[in-house]
Amino acid sequence: MTFDPLRERGIPLDGQLRNWRELNVTPIDPDHADPYTRCRVIAMNGIEVEAIQFSHRLARHCPDLEVRQQLARVRYIEAQQQKVVGWLLPGVSSVLEMTIAYEQVAVDLTAWVARMEPDAYLKQAYQFGVLEDFDHLYRYANLYEMIERRKAEKIVDGLTEVMPGRPAHLHHRDPMDNVREPYNRENTAPVSKLHALTIMSAEQQTMNFYMNVGPMYMEPIARQLYQEIGLIEEEHVTHYESLVDPGESWWERLLNHEYNECYLYHSFMETESDPKVRAIWELHLNMELEHLRLAAELFKKHDGRDPEQVCAPELPAPVTFEPNKAYLRELLATQIDYTTLGTGYVRAAHERFERMREAIMGGEKAPSERVIEDNRERSGHEYRLQTEGEHPVGSLADHR
Repeated sequence: MTFDPLRERGIPLDGQLRNWRELNVTPIDPDHADPYTRCRVIAMNGIEVEAIQFSHRLARHCPDLEVRQQLARVRYIEAQQQKVVGWLLPGVSSVLEMTIAYEQVAVDLTAWVARMEPDAYLKQAYQFGVLEDFDHLYRYANLYEMIERRKAEKIVDGLTEVMPGRPAHLHHRDPMDNVREPYNRENTAPVSKLHALTIMSAEQQTMNFYMNVGPMYMEPIARQLYQEIGLIEEEHVTHYESLVDPGESWWERLLNHEYNECYLYHSFMETESDPKVRAIWELHLNMELEHLRLAAELFKKHDGRDPEQVCAPELPAPVTFEPNKAYLRELLATQIDYTTLGTGYVRAAHERFERMREAIMGGEKAPSERVIEDNRERSGHEYRLQTEGEHPVGSLADHR
């Protein structure tokens, strides 16, 4: 059965305000919850944070008092939604446990989007990025074993493998080589716009998380690893945000944000295994339908077009968290030795790549390399979680 959020009606805005009791949700069970429920919570938190931040940016550029007041009303509800979603996470998880969960989100969400993306250039962008998130999961899993004496399989539950991807010390590129060509808003499939906005928001959340939690550690190797991967996450946000057509008007961007929230809440409602969490996804979907209606009215008034000219006539296939082991192994076998040059991809290191690595490494090994060596020394091995075999390593991965 098709679902067109532009034709559905949700809860009127005046009926969306919740009191403290309603906001005080029960967090998911850290020991028994489906790991993908936690992934959906983390992903949706990032989507809500992006919606709030975008609304603030729009308000700062909007001279119309009445519009700014409407944005403020919707934004406060978005902030309440974010508090409910974010507070579903249990407070017992350590920073490193949350970090590993964030990277599981990055791996399986980006891999799913790459599999579903119809545009070849955009697909390549997701395939390129996911091999780096895959490696980040491996580095943090080794830090987790070394510092907390626990194994990442407790968190990822075997749904996501933990092994080397494109080595992190090879992720440090000249900033200009992190900028991609944007999609064309005139002829790009609506689902491609949703994919770009979703992965940009998720990576932005991860970047912000690492910026804030990295200095909370005392262990030098932990502080340094968060610094290194935090810088790479900045590269990833640049990589993904540059996919969005900068020619989209503020009103078109607002419409896309609200449509994407409807898409993701509907997706997670359809795929959620926890009934209590599913009820939250359903409630928030019914709120977002009204936010979308209001955004559509602003789009028609200020952009002069009908929302149907921009948005899909029905929601695409639900965004699904599921294992992507075979797909990732295929990418590891065929694309691990990629780097970027300008807005494209090459298999060989080039002058700007070499110059950047030399400048940032300073003649020393990267923290992402040292954390593996340190864990081997302390634990007698490096941590991996694999279901079968090893993956091949290409020429760039062997580059020193």
